[in-house]
Amino acid sequence: MSNEIHEAIEEFGLIRKDKTKSLFSKIGIVGCGVVGQNIALAASSCGIEVVFLELNDEKISEVTAKMGRVLDFRIEHWGLTQGEKRAILSRITGTLDYSQLTGCDCVIEAVNAYTHDGNIAERKTIFKHIENVVAPDCIIATNSNTVEITELSSELTHRERTVCLHFLVSSPEAVAVEVVKGLYTSDVAYEKICQFVTMLRRKVIPVVESAGLVSVRLLVVLLNEACTAVMEGIASISDVDETMRIGLGMRMGPFEVADKIGLDKLELWMENVYNEFGDIRYKPSPLIKRLVRAKQTGVSAGKGFYKYDDNGHKIS
Repeated sequence: MSNEIHEAIEEFGLIRKDKTKSLFSKIGIVGCGVVGQNIALAASSCGIEVVFLELNDEKISEVTAKMGRVLDFRIEHWGLTQGEKRAILSRITGTLDYSQLTGCDCVIEAVNAYTHDGNIAERKTIFKHIENVVAPDCIIATNSNTVEITELSSELTHRERTVCLHFLVSSPEAVAVEVVKGLYTSDVAYEKICQFVTMLRRKVIPVVESAGLVSVRLLVVLLNEACTAVMEGIASISDVDETMRIGLGMRMGPFEVADKIGLDKLELWMENVYNEFGDIRYKPSPLIKRLVRAKQTGVSAGKGFYKYDDNGHKIS
Protein backbone atom coordinates (compact mmCIF):
# COMPACT_ATOMS: atom_id res chain seq x y z
CA MET A 1 0.00 0.00 0.00
CA SER A 2 2.93 2.31 0.50
CA ASN A 3 3.46 2.42 -3.29
CA GLU A 4 0.06 3.98 -3.97
CA ILE A 5 0.11 7.25 -5.90
CA HIS A 6 -2.47 9.87 -4.98
CA GLU A 7 -3.33 12.52 -7.60
CA ALA A 8 -5.88 15.30 -7.34
CA ILE A 9 -8.97 14.50 -9.43
CA GLU A 10 -9.21 18.18 -10.44
CA GLU A 11 -6.20 17.70 -12.74
CA PHE A 12 -8.30 15.41 -14.91
CA GLY A 13 -11.44 17.59 -15.05
CA LEU A 14 -12.96 18.53 -18.38
CA ILE A 15 -13.44 22.12 -17.27
CA ARG A 16 -10.51 24.15 -15.96
CA LYS A 17 -10.78 27.63 -14.50
CA ASP A 18 -7.64 28.66 -16.30
CA LYS A 19 -8.97 27.54 -19.69
CA THR A 20 -7.78 29.87 -22.45
CA LYS A 21 -10.55 32.14 -23.69
CA SER A 22 -11.00 32.34 -27.46
CA LEU A 23 -10.48 35.71 -29.13
CA PHE A 24 -14.19 36.13 -29.96
CA SER A 25 -16.47 33.96 -27.86
CA LYS A 26 -19.30 36.48 -27.38
CA ILE A 27 -20.45 39.44 -29.46
CA GLY A 28 -23.22 42.00 -29.11
CA ILE A 29 -25.42 43.59 -31.75
CA VAL A 30 -27.39 46.79 -31.14
CA GLY A 31 -30.29 46.90 -33.59
CA CYS A 32 -31.19 43.59 -35.20
CA GLY A 33 -32.75 44.41 -38.55
CA VAL A 34 -31.88 42.51 -41.72
CA VAL A 35 -28.16 43.25 -41.40
CA GLY A 36 -28.08 42.56 -37.66
CA GLN A 37 -29.84 39.23 -38.18
CA ASN A 38 -27.37 38.28 -40.88
CA ILE A 39 -24.44 39.04 -38.56
CA ALA A 40 -26.06 37.16 -35.67
CA LEU A 41 -26.67 34.03 -37.74
CA ALA A 42 -23.18 34.13 -39.24
CA ALA A 43 -21.55 34.45 -35.81
CA SER A 44 -23.71 31.83 -34.11
CA SER A 45 -23.12 29.40 -36.99
CA CYS A 46 -19.41 29.67 -36.13
CA GLY A 47 -20.04 28.82 -32.46
CA ILE A 48 -19.99 32.39 -31.15
CA GLU A 49 -22.49 33.47 -28.49
CA VAL A 50 -24.62 36.44 -29.64
CA VAL A 51 -26.61 38.96 -27.61
CA PHE A 52 -28.74 41.40 -29.59
CA LEU A 53 -30.42 44.47 -28.15
CA GLU A 54 -33.80 45.68 -29.40
CA LEU A 55 -36.46 48.21 -28.40
CA ASN A 56 -39.13 45.91 -26.91
CA ASP A 57 -40.10 42.28 -26.34
CA GLU A 58 -42.32 42.23 -29.44
CA LYS A 59 -39.38 43.24 -31.58
CA ILE A 60 -37.20 40.54 -30.01
CA SER A 61 -39.84 37.89 -30.78
CA GLU A 62 -40.18 39.21 -34.33
CA VAL A 63 -36.42 39.09 -34.91
CA THR A 64 -36.15 35.56 -33.52
CA ALA A 65 -39.01 34.38 -35.74
CA LYS A 66 -37.40 35.92 -38.83
CA MET A 67 -34.08 34.22 -38.13
CA GLY A 68 -35.95 30.95 -37.67
CA ARG A 69 -37.52 31.35 -41.11
CA VAL A 70 -34.11 32.07 -42.65
CA LEU A 71 -32.79 28.84 -41.15
CA ASP A 72 -35.89 26.95 -42.35
CA PHE A 73 -35.05 28.11 -45.88
CA ARG A 74 -31.51 26.80 -45.41
CA ILE A 75 -32.92 23.47 -44.25
CA GLU A 76 -35.01 23.22 -47.42
CA HIS A 77 -32.38 24.41 -49.88
CA TRP A 78 -28.90 24.23 -48.32
CA GLY A 79 -28.97 20.96 -46.36
CA LEU A 80 -29.02 22.48 -42.85
CA THR A 81 -30.45 20.07 -40.26
CA GLN A 82 -33.08 20.72 -37.58
CA GLY A 83 -30.45 20.01 -34.92
CA GLU A 84 -28.11 22.61 -36.39
CA LYS A 85 -30.94 25.13 -36.49
CA ARG A 86 -31.68 24.58 -32.79
CA ALA A 87 -27.99 24.89 -31.92
CA ILE A 88 -27.64 28.15 -33.87
CA LEU A 89 -30.72 29.74 -32.28
CA SER A 90 -29.69 28.55 -28.79
CA ARG A 91 -26.58 30.73 -28.99
CA ILE A 92 -28.59 33.88 -29.85
CA THR A 93 -30.30 35.86 -27.06
CA GLY A 94 -32.37 39.05 -27.26
CA THR A 95 -32.33 41.70 -24.55
CA LEU A 96 -33.57 45.20 -23.71
CA ASP A 97 -30.72 45.93 -21.32
CA TYR A 98 -27.28 47.25 -22.30
CA SER A 99 -25.79 45.56 -19.23
CA GLN A 100 -26.27 42.19 -20.97
CA LEU A 101 -23.49 43.23 -23.36
CA THR A 102 -20.99 42.86 -20.51
CA GLY A 103 -18.37 40.27 -21.41
CA CYS A 104 -18.65 40.81 -25.17
CA ASP A 105 -15.45 40.83 -27.19
CA CYS A 106 -17.05 42.98 -29.86
CA VAL A 107 -20.28 44.99 -30.06
CA ILE A 108 -21.64 46.06 -33.45
CA GLU A 109 -24.08 48.97 -33.81
CA ALA A 110 -26.45 48.15 -36.67
CA VAL A 111 -29.46 50.41 -36.10
CA ASN A 112 -31.71 51.49 -38.94
CA ALA A 113 -30.78 55.17 -39.27
CA TYR A 114 -33.51 56.61 -41.48
CA THR A 115 -32.52 60.25 -41.19
CA HIS A 116 -30.62 62.49 -43.57
CA ASP A 117 -27.74 62.92 -41.13
CA GLY A 118 -27.44 59.19 -40.53
CA ASN A 119 -28.84 59.67 -37.01
CA ILE A 120 -25.40 60.62 -35.75
CA ALA A 121 -26.59 61.91 -32.36
CA GLU A 122 -28.47 58.68 -31.56
CA ARG A 123 -25.57 56.54 -32.71
CA LYS A 124 -23.11 58.49 -30.55
CA THR A 125 -25.41 57.90 -27.58
CA ILE A 126 -25.48 54.16 -28.37
CA PHE A 127 -21.67 54.11 -28.48
CA LYS A 128 -21.52 55.74 -25.04
CA HIS A 129 -24.01 53.23 -23.59
CA ILE A 130 -21.90 50.39 -24.98
CA GLU A 131 -18.66 51.82 -23.61
CA ASN A 132 -20.19 52.09 -20.13
CA VAL A 133 -20.76 48.32 -19.86
CA VAL A 134 -17.96 46.64 -21.83
CA ALA A 135 -14.27 46.11 -21.05
CA PRO A 136 -11.68 48.62 -22.38
CA ASP A 137 -10.41 46.08 -24.93
CA CYS A 138 -13.87 45.26 -26.32
CA ILE A 139 -14.09 46.44 -29.93
CA ILE A 140 -16.99 48.79 -30.70
CA ALA A 141 -18.01 48.79 -34.35
CA THR A 142 -20.64 50.33 -36.61
CA ASN A 143 -22.16 48.85 -39.74
CA SER A 144 -22.79 52.33 -41.18
CA ASN A 145 -21.48 53.03 -44.65
CA THR A 146 -22.22 56.75 -45.02
CA VAL A 147 -21.39 57.99 -41.50
CA GLU A 148 -17.68 57.86 -40.67
CA ILE A 149 -16.50 55.92 -37.62
CA THR A 150 -14.14 58.76 -36.62
CA GLU A 151 -17.13 61.04 -36.06
CA LEU A 152 -19.17 58.42 -34.21
CA SER A 153 -16.30 57.60 -31.83
CA SER A 154 -15.08 61.16 -31.23
CA GLU A 155 -16.70 61.43 -27.76
CA LEU A 156 -15.61 58.05 -26.38
CA THR A 157 -12.90 57.49 -23.77
CA HIS A 158 -11.31 54.52 -25.60
CA ARG A 159 -11.63 55.67 -29.18
CA GLU A 160 -8.74 53.49 -30.33
CA ARG A 161 -10.89 50.33 -30.24
CA THR A 162 -13.56 51.60 -32.69
CA VAL A 163 -13.88 50.42 -36.28
CA CYS A 164 -16.39 50.25 -39.14
CA LEU A 165 -17.65 46.92 -40.50
CA HIS A 166 -19.92 47.13 -43.53
CA PHE A 167 -21.53 43.75 -44.20
CA LEU A 168 -22.77 43.40 -47.77
CA VAL A 169 -25.93 41.31 -47.47
CA SER A 170 -27.79 41.94 -50.72
CA SER A 171 -27.63 38.19 -51.49
CA PRO A 172 -26.61 34.93 -49.71
CA GLU A 173 -23.45 34.84 -51.83
CA ALA A 174 -22.33 38.26 -50.59
CA VAL A 175 -19.58 37.22 -48.20
CA ALA A 176 -17.50 40.40 -48.39
CA VAL A 177 -17.10 42.84 -45.49
CA GLU A 178 -15.67 46.31 -45.95
CA VAL A 179 -13.40 46.99 -42.96
CA VAL A 180 -12.59 50.64 -42.26
CA LYS A 181 -9.89 51.98 -39.97
CA GLY A 182 -10.84 55.35 -38.50
CA LEU A 183 -8.57 58.17 -37.44
CA TYR A 184 -8.40 56.82 -33.86
CA THR A 185 -8.41 53.07 -34.62
CA SER A 186 -5.33 51.25 -33.32
CA ASP A 187 -3.48 48.63 -35.36
CA VAL A 188 -4.26 46.04 -32.68
CA ALA A 189 -8.02 46.65 -32.87
CA TYR A 190 -7.95 46.61 -36.66
CA GLU A 191 -6.04 43.32 -36.81
CA LYS A 192 -8.38 41.73 -34.26
CA ILE A 193 -11.52 42.75 -36.15
CA CYS A 194 -10.06 41.40 -39.38
CA GLN A 195 -9.57 38.07 -37.58
CA PHE A 196 -13.21 38.23 -36.47
CA VAL A 197 -14.39 38.75 -40.07
CA THR A 198 -12.26 35.79 -41.17
CA MET A 199 -13.79 33.67 -38.38
CA LEU A 200 -17.20 34.40 -39.92
CA ARG A 201 -15.90 33.02 -43.23
CA ARG A 202 -16.12 36.45 -44.84
CA LYS A 203 -13.63 38.17 -47.10
CA VAL A 204 -12.00 41.29 -45.63
CA ILE A 205 -12.06 44.27 -48.01
CA PRO A 206 -9.76 46.99 -46.58
CA VAL A 207 -11.24 50.44 -47.27
CA VAL A 208 -9.94 53.90 -46.40
CA GLU A 209 -12.48 55.93 -44.42
CA SER A 210 -14.84 57.70 -46.82
CA ALA A 211 -18.58 58.33 -46.95
CA GLY A 212 -20.18 55.55 -48.97
CA LEU A 213 -17.05 53.38 -48.89
CA VAL A 214 -16.65 51.46 -52.17
CA SER A 215 -19.88 49.49 -52.45
CA VAL A 216 -22.37 52.31 -51.95
CA ARG A 217 -20.53 54.88 -54.07
CA LEU A 218 -20.42 52.54 -57.06
CA LEU A 219 -23.92 51.14 -56.56
CA VAL A 220 -25.72 54.49 -56.38
CA VAL A 221 -24.00 55.82 -59.52
CA LEU A 222 -24.96 52.65 -61.39
CA LEU A 223 -28.53 52.83 -60.09
CA ASN A 224 -28.91 56.50 -61.05
CA GLU A 225 -27.69 55.79 -64.57
CA ALA A 226 -30.05 52.80 -64.82
CA CYS A 227 -32.95 55.07 -63.78
CA THR A 228 -31.92 57.60 -66.42
CA ALA A 229 -31.93 54.89 -69.11
CA VAL A 230 -35.46 53.87 -68.11
CA MET A 231 -36.76 57.46 -67.97
CA GLU A 232 -35.28 58.17 -71.42
CA GLY A 233 -37.08 55.11 -72.80
CA ILE A 234 -33.84 53.34 -73.78
CA ALA A 235 -34.86 50.08 -72.07
CA SER A 236 -37.34 48.69 -69.56
CA ILE A 237 -36.49 48.01 -65.92
CA SER A 238 -36.34 44.24 -66.47
CA ASP A 239 -34.25 44.62 -69.63
CA VAL A 240 -31.71 46.81 -67.83
CA ASP A 241 -31.39 44.20 -65.07
CA GLU A 242 -31.13 41.38 -67.60
CA THR A 243 -28.39 43.25 -69.45
CA MET A 244 -26.33 43.54 -66.26
CA ARG A 245 -26.96 39.93 -65.20
CA ILE A 246 -26.46 38.13 -68.49
CA GLY A 247 -24.30 40.65 -70.31
CA LEU A 248 -21.93 41.64 -67.49
CA GLY A 249 -22.19 38.67 -65.15
CA MET A 250 -23.79 40.39 -62.15
CA ARG A 251 -25.76 38.09 -59.84
CA MET A 252 -28.53 40.70 -59.59
CA GLY A 253 -29.39 43.74 -61.67
CA PRO A 254 -29.26 47.26 -60.15
CA PHE A 255 -33.05 47.48 -59.75
CA GLU A 256 -33.21 44.06 -58.09
CA VAL A 257 -30.45 45.05 -55.68
CA ALA A 258 -32.20 48.36 -54.93
CA ASP A 259 -35.48 46.63 -54.09
CA LYS A 260 -33.63 44.17 -51.86
CA ILE A 261 -31.84 46.92 -49.91
CA GLY A 262 -34.87 49.24 -49.76
CA LEU A 263 -35.34 52.40 -51.80
CA ASP A 264 -35.94 54.54 -48.70
CA LYS A 265 -32.60 53.43 -47.27
CA LEU A 266 -30.85 53.94 -50.60
CA GLU A 267 -32.30 57.43 -50.97
CA LEU A 268 -30.82 58.43 -47.61
CA TRP A 269 -27.47 56.89 -48.46
CA MET A 270 -27.43 58.85 -51.68
CA GLU A 271 -28.34 62.11 -49.94
CA ASN A 272 -25.59 61.58 -47.36
CA VAL A 273 -22.93 60.85 -49.98
CA TYR A 274 -24.15 63.77 -52.11
CA ASN A 275 -23.95 66.12 -49.11
CA GLU A 276 -20.41 64.89 -48.42
CA PHE A 277 -19.00 65.30 -51.93
CA GLY A 278 -21.47 67.63 -53.68
CA ASP A 279 -21.26 65.51 -56.84
CA ILE A 280 -24.52 65.33 -58.84
CA ARG A 281 -23.80 61.67 -59.66
CA TYR A 282 -24.83 60.73 -56.12
CA LYS A 283 -28.07 62.73 -55.97
CA PRO A 284 -31.14 60.42 -55.92
CA SER A 285 -32.88 60.03 -59.28
CA PRO A 286 -36.42 61.50 -59.55
CA LEU A 287 -37.63 57.95 -60.24
CA ILE A 288 -36.33 56.77 -56.86
CA LYS A 289 -37.84 59.77 -55.09
CA ARG A 290 -41.21 59.14 -56.75
CA LEU A 291 -41.32 55.53 -55.59
CA VAL A 292 -40.27 56.42 -52.04
CA ARG A 293 -43.02 59.06 -51.82
CA ALA A 294 -45.52 56.39 -52.90
CA LYS A 295 -44.20 54.05 -50.13
CA GLN A 296 -43.12 51.61 -52.84
CA THR A 297 -39.75 50.97 -51.25
CA GLY A 298 -38.97 47.44 -52.43
CA VAL A 299 -39.26 43.88 -51.16
CA SER A 300 -40.28 44.83 -47.61
CA ALA A 301 -43.18 46.93 -48.93
CA GLY A 302 -44.30 44.37 -51.53
CA LYS A 303 -43.60 46.76 -54.38
CA GLY A 304 -40.70 48.84 -55.66
CA PHE A 305 -39.27 48.59 -59.12
CA TYR A 306 -40.94 45.15 -59.12
CA LYS A 307 -43.88 43.55 -57.29
CA TYR A 308 -43.36 40.88 -54.58
CA ASP A 309 -45.49 38.29 -52.79
CA ASP A 310 -45.76 37.88 -49.02
CA ASN A 311 -42.60 35.74 -48.98
CA GLY A 312 -40.56 38.39 -50.78
CA HIS A 313 -40.46 36.53 -54.11
CA LYS A 314 -40.67 38.60 -57.27
CA ILE A 315 -43.97 38.36 -59.15
CA SER A 316 -43.44 38.03 -62.89
